[in-house]
Order: sequence, then C-alpha cells, then structure tokens
Amino acid sequence: MSLLAGLGAGGGGPAPKERARGAGHRWLLAPGLVYLTVFFIVPVGALLATSLYVPVPGGELGQYQPALHWQNYVDALSQFWPQLVRSFVFAAIATLACLAIGYPMAYVIAVRARGRSLLQGLLLVLVIAPFFTSFILRTIAWKQILADEGPVVAALRFVHLLPPDGRLTATAFAVVCGLTYNFLPFMVLPVYASLERLDPRMLEAGADLYASPVTTFRTVTWPLSLPGVVGGTLLVFIPAAGDYVNSSLLGNNTNTAMIGQVIDARFFKVLDYPTASALSVVLMAAILLLVAGYVRRAGTEDLL
Repeated sequence: MSLLAGLGAGGGGPAPKERARGAGHRWLLAPGLVYLTVFFIVPVGALLATSLYVPVPGGELGQYQPALHWQNYVDALSQFWPQLVRSFVFAAIATLACLAIGYPMAYVIAVRARGRSLLQGLLLVLVIAPFFTSFILRTIAWKQILADEGPVVAALRFVHLLPPDGRLTATAFAVVCGLTYNFLPFMVLPVYASLERLDPRMLEAGADLYASPVTTFRTVTWPLSLPGVVGGTLLVFIPAAGDYVNSSLLGNNTNTAMIGQVIDARFFKVLDYPTASALSVVLMAAILLLVAGYVRRAGTEDLL
C-alpha cells in the first residue's frame, strides 16, 4: 500500500525541478512579449482608436477627439478604394514577376552551382548586394534608367515599341518595375533555402526512371520547393502592397497612386489622422485575410 501510495503521489504532477525548468523557460519569453506589446500591440491599439476619432468642434486643423465614429471607414473606402485595389494589383503583378525571375536564379545558385562554393557564394553576394545601398537611392536610380532621355526609352523608340512621345516614368509599368527590382531578393533567398535542402539523389532517381526534366521538375523539384515559394511570395507581396516610395518616385500621379502614398499624405500633409488610420487598419486586415487564404490554399499552414 505504501508503495502504491508513493507512486500515486509521485504521479500527480511534474517534479519540482521540471516545474522550475518550465517556469524558467516562460521567463525567457518575457523580453519578447514586452517588446511585442510596446512596439506592436499598443501602436495597433492606438491606430484603431485614432481611426474612430472625430474633429474637435470649432477646433483647428489636425485636432481630433476620441469617439466611436465608424463612418470613418465607410468614408475612407468610398473615397480611396481605387488606390487600395491598385495597390493589391501592383503587388500581385510584382510578386509574379519576382517569382518568374527569382526562381530560375535561385535554382541556378542552389542546384546548378552546388558543390562550387566560390561560385555559389559569389552569386549569393550579387543577389544581396542591392541591400548595401539605400532603398530610396535604388528607386531613384530606376527613375534615371527609365527617364525620357535614358537609354531604355531611346531603345524602345528606336525599335518602335514606344511612340516618339511615349514615356515610361509616371506609368504603372515603372512602378511595377521598381517594386519587382527592390523586392526581388526577398523571393530569391527563401526559394534558394528550399532548393539547397533538395537531395540531388531524388533528381537522379527521376532521370533513372526515364522522367523528362520537365516531369522531374513538376513532380519533384517544384513540390519540395513550395515552402520557399510561399515564403518568398509573402515576403514580396506584403511590403509591396503597402509601399509608397516606388509609386511616389516612379509614378507620382493619380493613375499610379497606391494606398501607402495616400496614407502618407493623409498623415503628414492633410493631417486627416482618422482617415489615414482607417485606411491603415483596412490595409492590415485585407493583407491578413489574403495571406491566410493563400497559405491555406497552398497547403502550408505551418508557415503561419
């Protein structure tokens, strides 16, 4: 009986050392939770509150008071829905362009250059090299490349792909080019990480079974690299949808304005804080819904 009682008492819960170890692990989360609370939860809460503010009666420009004015969301969407839709369209096109350009680059680095560490390292440095300069400087460089007097426009006019008075700057094409260039490394690196873990013996097995290169890619390479593709598309689409630098420098007109540009103007020029906050909340909510649906559709829910 005493043995059984002792076993029952011992089996009632974890040992004191295990409980102390578990408590210690939880304390390790404290700095991250504090950081997340101070720099994410509190600002988002303030943003939600500001989106419901109303102007102070008789107050000056930029003076608002707390309220629960949900009409701010209706007014913001009714006025700026074209810019919101345009942002998602531009981001989707840039994401597809990054995938079309970045996947072959990642494949060459991870698979074709496998075993040649010097070449592989050099190619990776070339992919990461744009990060060594400012985001704004890179965008301004594209503005010079696509300028009316630049070599690209001159060449397109020479081959009659662009009319004599045609231009590339201040167009949707220029904005998408800027988004694609600036966010291309965010596509290449996750795809490269997935392809780097690909066992080359699986590709050899496909060739031994008389599968064509296309069939091997479709049945082996692509499914195994899908986590990298999903991660890369998310890393490109999310910041591209909220970007305003490319649309300001390469577009800079009403036909190319993106929602980030509108939010920036409403916050710092018009001083319309409720509308800017409401648009920010809508943008965050829309991105969360799109990302959740995309990841679930791709069958990689473990990425969330």
